[in-house]
Amino acid sequence: MTDAFIKAAQGKGHIVTRFDAAMMNVGGCHACETCYKTGEACSFNDDFNIIAPYILEADAVVFTMPVYWYSIPAQIKGVIDKIYSFCVAGKDIAEKECALIACCEEDDMSVLDGVRIPVERSAALLKWHMVGEVLIPGVLNAGDIEKTDGCQQAAALADKI
Repeated sequence: MTDAFIKAAQGKGHIVTRFDAAMMNVGGCHACETCYKTGEACSFNDDFNIIAPYILEADAVVFTMPVYWYSIPAQIKGVIDKIYSFCVAGKDIAEKECALIACCEEDDMSVLDGVRIPVERSAALLKWHMVGEVLIPGVLNAGDIEKTDGCQQAAALADKI
């Protein structure tokens, strides 16, 4: 779904920068409130400092993730938590567009609440505009997404950005 969204967004002329948090070293926020004191977003100097400048400059932020154990996967949760650094440092990140693309194994749509609700609440706190969500249940194995309309929905989400 992420690839389908990116392809459609680029086809509309958007510049897309993708970060795969699962392949990066982003630790949890320590709430030390020393954000940007070293010139970097996080004084613990992990890969969030690579991502942060792109979030600052972005017009839109799209979170894509599977649901692991009824919640946001730890890898992307570290990135989401460290967005707090912009608030501590007084960085103006309001008025961005935000979207969510997520899937889960179970067929019960409420399983996606563990991802949907925190992203929606975070967007509201940051004064970001949620422009859409693609939430697809029943996806466990590689290729299962092809049995759904998730990729088509993700591509259509690019129209809302």
